[in-house]
Amino acid sequence: MANLHQHRSLQPTGPPAQGPSQHTHARLNEAFDTIRQEFDVLTSDLGLLRNQRDEYESKVTSQINELNIIRQSLYELESQHGKIRQQYEEELSRLRAELHAARQGIPAGAPPHPTVGPGSIGPAGPPAPPPTVPGVQPTTGPGSYNDPYYSRDREREREREKDRERADREREREREIRDRDRELRDREQRDRERERPGEVSRDPKRIKTERMKNDRPGKPFSSSSARSSPPHGYRAPFSPPLSATDHYSPSLGPGPTPKLPAPGAPPTFQGPGLPPHPSAHAPYPPGPGNPPPAGPAEQSSSASTSLAPVSSTPNGGQFPDDLDPHNVPPELKKEGSDWFAVFNPKVKRVLDVALVHTLMHESVVCCVRFSADGKFLATGCNRTAQIYDTKTGAKTCVLADETAGKAGDLYIRSVCFSPDGKYLATGAEDKQIRIWDIAKKRIRNVFDGHQQEIYSLDFSLDGRLIVSGSGDKTARIWDMVEGTSKVLTINDPDSMDSDAGVTSVAISPNGQLVAAGSLDTVVRIWDVASGMLIERLRGHRDSVYSVAFTPGGKGLVSGSLDKTLKYWDVSGLVNGGAKRKDAAANGKKEVEKASQCTMNFMGHTDYVLSVAVSHDGQWVVSGSKDRGVQFWDSHSATVQCMLQGHKNSVISIDLSPAGSILATGSGDWQARIWSYQTI
Repeated sequence: MANLHQHRSLQPTGPPAQGPSQHTHARLNEAFDTIRQEFDVLTSDLGLLRNQRDEYESKVTSQINELNIIRQSLYELESQHGKIRQQYEEELSRLRAELHAARQGIPAGAPPHPTVGPGSIGPAGPPAPPPTVPGVQPTTGPGSYNDPYYSRDREREREREKDRERADREREREREIRDRDRELRDREQRDRERERPGEVSRDPKRIKTERMKNDRPGKPFSSSSARSSPPHGYRAPFSPPLSATDHYSPSLGPGPTPKLPAPGAPPTFQGPGLPPHPSAHAPYPPGPGNPPPAGPAEQSSSASTSLAPVSSTPNGGQFPDDLDPHNVPPELKKEGSDWFAVFNPKVKRVLDVALVHTLMHESVVCCVRFSADGKFLATGCNRTAQIYDTKTGAKTCVLADETAGKAGDLYIRSVCFSPDGKYLATGAEDKQIRIWDIAKKRIRNVFDGHQQEIYSLDFSLDGRLIVSGSGDKTARIWDMVEGTSKVLTINDPDSMDSDAGVTSVAISPNGQLVAAGSLDTVVRIWDVASGMLIERLRGHRDSVYSVAFTPGGKGLVSGSLDKTLKYWDVSGLVNGGAKRKDAAANGKKEVEKASQCTMNFMGHTDYVLSVAVSHDGQWVVSGSKDRGVQFWDSHSATVQCMLQGHKNSVISIDLSPAGSILATGSGDWQARIWSYQTI
């Protein structure tokens, strides 16, 4: 049985049957081989692409280096061109003065007659090119730095008018020279004819020639006529009598503004961060300390009684005229790779400055503003507002309204943090104020009402109110909670014929006063509660572009296109409008003592575009079209330091409320963060 059982368990042997599993394994192996081959091909392609990428990056780096070399060459050429142009203009002025002196019989060393009119001041030198940005042509920047506060059309028209006037003057001089030569020839001919009796005298021809010359319109006025009457075509702006809210400031004398040397020629930037310069009025209206060409202005008794003692530091307040920033002693200069600071040799050095961060932008930087805690810096440029970490320089937020029209430029002219740091207010060319929720990057409110571009914004310290200034001759107070607004209108009779657009606004620390600088040279102060105009501060000789209260609210600093800053004592107004009304009821003399200009800050060589006061009230800082930033002692109006680093106008500056940090925004497409400290 056992053998039988074992026999039954035996199975037939032979080759295994070909089942479906054998085919599956073969196909998988073929697929793996195919994938492996494709992977090898892709790996090879990836290696080639990496090599190409490295090659392209090398080429791009080389191109960027070449562009930077070209840019540096352009800057050097610009500097040389500015020096040559200045030498040419000086030589031309000297030759014209000699020609004028020869015609009038004036000694050669006498000073030439001053030029009067809108063409007597103005931008000089070529514009600085924008920084190197791959893929962006310099001429496609924001109007090639020819935007507001000057419009492009207005600027071109003004240049054409200047060219026409210059050509007319040249033709007039040539005609006068020809007439004088003809007269001399006639005189010689008459002398010869007198020696030949019997011939007819030609005196009638001489008389006719002189009559034609004297009757010719637009004849250049002589030095004698300048002393007796203003030149033809000179039209001084309004000069209204002093009222209860008018206060004039004396200047420091009719002489020229002392010059502070700057590297290269001054820029010609008229950037989108600036309101349009009024072309209707003369550059320097006559006033105390600034007589018109006809002679010293006669001051009324009321005007003279309103003049306050003005701090005057004629020689120690500014840099020496002959100071060369490139050849100053080492202890009076601090240099970085692309910036330097020069300290006033006439005063003790008590300040140190250093560059912390350079923040590149894609267009002109129109405005800079710190948050209340100083941890963040907001900037405004074309279509976007940026927020940076002050300590690291990192960009933390970009705010752009995607619903805004895409055509043309839309510059953010002003930015301002709410005191709690949660919101950022932006004012733009489209006449709208946007309140951004920073955390959500969304618009919380939009305030409409202004009829022209918005140039300035300022929050009250409690965050309830925000003040705006616009080119439409109004400032407005907006309630953040209720959404209502109060309009502060400039409707003075004397401002009807001039551009009184508001360029800058500031609300006092106690929230009771709003100050506004205007294109018509006047600083106005309103009472917040009533909306009444309670003060007009007069003294600047050109448009006021910036105002700032001191931390205590008792002082107001203003900066102007007349190249100066002024400090106004407004302590009589800090208690609101009630005290002002009481003073007005007690007599005009008491009213005139309410706000006085107590200090003039002189030293910039071009327009002052922005001013700020340090958190401790020790320093006044100003930015200018001369590309420089100056630190001033707020108690003496003495300049401590001149800072140069930007390649174009310093349009906007701000000092951190929390500490010794300065921010600057410029037409060179950069914002910079600086540190300063007392030593």
